[in-house]
Amino acid sequence: MFGIGELTILLLVIVAVLAVKRLPDLVRSAGKAARILKSEKQALKDEGRSEGEGPSPSAPRVIRGETTERDTTP
Repeated sequence: MFGIGELTILLLVIVAVLAVKRLPDLVRSAGKAARILKSEKQALKDEGRSEGEGPSPSAPRVIRGETTERDTTP
């Protein structure tokens, strides 16, 4: 029988083969999510340092992102 390591590798290969077209979009989305989490973590850390300074807690924070254009050609 297969062990957990072999099954994991097999599953990753199957997912990669079946989702080749969508894989770049998934990786791009994961990168955006990681950047957002990183900026939120930094914002919370900065908030903790300067609790009395800066914008009020009810003021919205702006998170910078990037805009990309999708290629819609088949």
